[in-house]
Amino acid sequence: MKEEELSQLGAAVTTNEIKQQPILWQEALDNYMAKQTEINQFLAEIKQVKPIRVIFTGAGTSAYVGDTVLPYLKGKMDETIWNVMSIPTTDLVSNPTDFFKAEIPTLLVSFARSGNSPESLAAVKLGQQIVNEFYQLTITCAADGVLAEQAVGDKRNLVLLMPEKSNDKGFAMTGSFTCMTLTTLLVFDSLITTKKVDYVQKLIQLGEDVLKREEEIQKIIELDFNRVIYLGSGSLAGLTREAQLKLLELTAGKIATVFDSSMGFRHGPKSFVNDKTLVVVFVSNDPYTRQYDLDILDELSKDQIAEYVGGLMVPKEANYEGNHFAYLESGSILPDGYLALAYVIFAQMVALKASIKVENLPDTPSPTGTVNRVVQGVTIHPLIK
Repeated sequence: MKEEELSQLGAAVTTNEIKQQPILWQEALDNYMAKQTEINQFLAEIKQVKPIRVIFTGAGTSAYVGDTVLPYLKGKMDETIWNVMSIPTTDLVSNPTDFFKAEIPTLLVSFARSGNSPESLAAVKLGQQIVNEFYQLTITCAADGVLAEQAVGDKRNLVLLMPEKSNDKGFAMTGSFTCMTLTTLLVFDSLITTKKVDYVQKLIQLGEDVLKREEEIQKIIELDFNRVIYLGSGSLAGLTREAQLKLLELTAGKIATVFDSSMGFRHGPKSFVNDKTLVVVFVSNDPYTRQYDLDILDELSKDQIAEYVGGLMVPKEANYEGNHFAYLESGSILPDGYLALAYVIFAQMVALKASIKVENLPDTPSPTGTVNRVVQGVTIHPLIK
């Protein structure tokens, strides 16, 4: 669509922010390379008080950054040093003593688009209040946000700013999510730098290719559906949370959504499937895990209930022969943590087009105004020790 038509549909901002992501990924890589020495020194100093509890945290989409990277990074980090977990700020704030322990050195990795969410700020204060050895890595898209500004002069808080244009102006987080996710992978992945650079270059190729194939995605949107299910395994199971949230947000709930792991879906949530359901499975690049993703695709297809069952996949030796969106074979080297960023562009485009289909406004999707770009109405209660 042309810019003028997108503007009339209330979709120009979100569309542009989805399409600029491959460019932002290169910028995120460049930013990481420029600060790599500082990052390594910061982490090396923290390691002196090992073992360290590392908490990936954020709210909503920002929380799903941690859910997406966690399975992959747990396989790459030395867990005798780094005890890594993903806990939303909403859980940290409501139940701080369940996760913050005075005697356990903790690195809080905060993900934030604006850096102004009340839960993000409260999670930091609670960590400082409870934990004796408390460190922070602040990954944010806003240099003028409170999270970034309060880190100034704090040697125990390293701020990593995302590319300026990743600070999405639209309601839904798109480039902010993928840039924070990519940066986290680059920071904590134990791979050598040249391998990381290679991964990002392949990722950019995949992202650019998906954006060129808008017509394929539009054909799916034209089907008769009012429910969508996203399934995946490992890091891609974490990604299903973000994929379904984008659709739920941009359609203002006019399309119902469910997410689950490929294996977990059979245990009750499969009841959600009816004849107006789209099922999308994020197929793993790992040969062993891939078998389970293909199994659920085959099963749901044979059930002949859903309007559409399809997989996102990089072609490999074992593939799904039914409906599928095939990524470039150059993506075959990507671990699922990185592959997730190419997959989420597909989900973002589905959400955008579905929003237009149900006559919602993607750039400002909450017609009642009860859901906001930066959450409002949160009361933070003091913790009395």
